[in-house]
Amino acid sequence: MILERCLGSMLLVLSMLSNVLGAFVGVNIGTDVSSMPPASDVVAIVKAHQITHIRLYDADPHMLKALAGSGIEVTVGVTNEEVLGIGESASAAAAWINKNVAAYMPSTNITAIAVGSEVLTSVPHAAPVLVTAMNNLHKALVAADLNFQVKVSTPQSMDIIPKPFPPSTATFNSSWNSTIYQLLQFLKNTNSYYMLNAYPYYGYTNGNGIFPIDYALFKPLPSVKQIVDPNTLFHYNSMFDAMVDATYYSMDALNFSVIPIVVTETGWPWQGGSNEPDATVENAETFINKLIQRVSNNSGPPSQPTIPINTYIYELFNEDKRPGPISEKNWGLLFTNGTAVFPLSLGGPSQITGNSTAVFCVAKDDASEDKLRDGLNWACGQGQANCSAIQSGQPCYLPNNIKNHASYAYNDYYQKMHTVGGTCDFDGTATTTTIDPSYGSCIFTGSSNSSTGRESLPPTALGPISPGGSTKLPLSKIQFLISATCLLVVLL
Repeated sequence: MILERCLGSMLLVLSMLSNVLGAFVGVNIGTDVSSMPPASDVVAIVKAHQITHIRLYDADPHMLKALAGSGIEVTVGVTNEEVLGIGESASAAAAWINKNVAAYMPSTNITAIAVGSEVLTSVPHAAPVLVTAMNNLHKALVAADLNFQVKVSTPQSMDIIPKPFPPSTATFNSSWNSTIYQLLQFLKNTNSYYMLNAYPYYGYTNGNGIFPIDYALFKPLPSVKQIVDPNTLFHYNSMFDAMVDATYYSMDALNFSVIPIVVTETGWPWQGGSNEPDATVENAETFINKLIQRVSNNSGPPSQPTIPINTYIYELFNEDKRPGPISEKNWGLLFTNGTAVFPLSLGGPSQITGNSTAVFCVAKDDASEDKLRDGLNWACGQGQANCSAIQSGQPCYLPNNIKNHASYAYNDYYQKMHTVGGTCDFDGTATTTTIDPSYGSCIFTGSSNSSTGRESLPPTALGPISPGGSTKLPLSKIQFLISATCLLVVLL
């Protein structure tokens, strides 16, 4: 009895913390990886990067065991191949829940089940039983007394909204209206949320030049190029927000309101073929870091400003075994050794990650390229910074852009000279930060990694931030609160 009360209190504490801490940024973990690390290593990498929410595309037992005790919130997946069987058999659904969810809880913090992946557009023959499958799984959760901890939903692509702009007139493809109506009714009845896969990369590359790339990358647009919905006069600062709002308006067209949206997939490929010029490291770095900043401000899109947009980035590692164009294989944030493909930042110099108290000097996001070039040349010349690492073929050469190279040179100069009066200014193009800008094998001067070897993981944080800018509570503190709650229950 005491154990049951303790576990109930644990779940209550986690729920309270989730509500208090605001929006989160999670990460998808695909497995079409030729050199996939063991599950225990994957979890270690996730924890090292302070990732608090992950989505699996299946219910891999090795991953679910490795996640036990981590506190990481896990969305497990019913594969598209399993949807038909679960939709046709309540007993199959019960068996799936018992094997893949109940067997691991509460040690593994499973909070959601994603039923299929873009079923309506990728496996339309399963669409007639999709909502039945979701109902069967929910009933199995009720029978296992897990329905309050675990939500059931199904990720859908933007393709089921034929004309997403302007958002105010967006509607779902009418041929799916019956299924989508049943889906939304299920989500409303079970207090669940709509799972949306939203890719501004494809919205831009398939858009025939209608929208500028800066709009897809969260970059500010000049006043003469603002994106405005002519019906509501809402200004859209990013394609991401417009996609989410188009989905809210599509639900509203079917008379469903305030079903929250969670973006279960979004990202940007960092490498592509010769016919994919926008799949670059620089664009991926810009998109991901500005996405993290956008989600972390805890606001919603213009039509639903009070509903934060919880979001999962696609994806943790490159899935190099996936078929298709080169870009399809290059969406990963990290290499399989745990190092970042490009610098990942929560976007504020006041935010401290890890235990480092080091201060770094980096180029400002809004600095002009001409001034950055002047600053880079001065740092590598008169400033006597060691700029060998940003030469072609060296660890910090990529991404090959002026901002990245200037950051490395500025920081090298600052680390060597700040104790004797050197500043981090460079004609207003530089700023200090406590976030270690090291990434991959590129180790910035002053990094804790530079003294411990290059196999250690960079202290990038992908967890949510509160409106005040502080990072999410570390898992150790959450575990302390849970332990304290359990102790209180025992004493009572």
